[in-house]
Amino acid sequence: MLDPLADEYVQADHDDPALLFTAAYNSFAGPVFGYLRARGVDDPEAVTQDVFLALHPQLETLQGGLQGAKALLFSIAHARMVDHYRKRARTPGSTPYEPDLDGRRAPSAEDQAFGRTSGLGVTELLEGLADDYRDVLALRVVADLSVEETAAIMGKSQGAVKQLQRRALGALKKRAQRTNGTS
Repeated sequence: MLDPLADEYVQADHDDPALLFTAAYNSFAGPVFGYLRARGVDDPEAVTQDVFLALHPQLETLQGGLQGAKALLFSIAHARMVDHYRKRARTPGSTPYEPDLDGRRAPSAEDQAFGRTSGLGVTELLEGLADDYRDVLALRVVADLSVEETAAIMGKSQGAVKQLQRRALGALKKRAQRTNGTS
């Protein structure tokens, strides 16, 4: 593939590191990325950028123009690939977390409070409540806000919030008892 900047670099003054860097990047970023990807590097894009960052300070003393830059780039890329595999060999392998296989699981606090091991969750229990009840329970219990903060958010008096909370907990208790088959 012909790169106009590479041709421009070949024809221009070879002492311009910025022009050489631009021509090298445009000519070799894709092949360096492909090399790293083919060699199984986990994040070839990041390593490609690292390779070009390592090239930049060496441009002042680089000899051979664009071909010298190519040789240096692939030397750096190879060294980064070797570093990647050395680091991977020292890092313990990871496995995805599977909660169903974790023996350390404990029942949720909600399940213990309602005396059940399965069935409706808190979200399902709250769905059947009136909007004001859901709001007051979410703000007071879930968000752990004070009565004053809850009253300000809901636009109600503190007494009204206390009454709503008491009624919401009563309705939730009745609903949980019906769900669990107890009276």
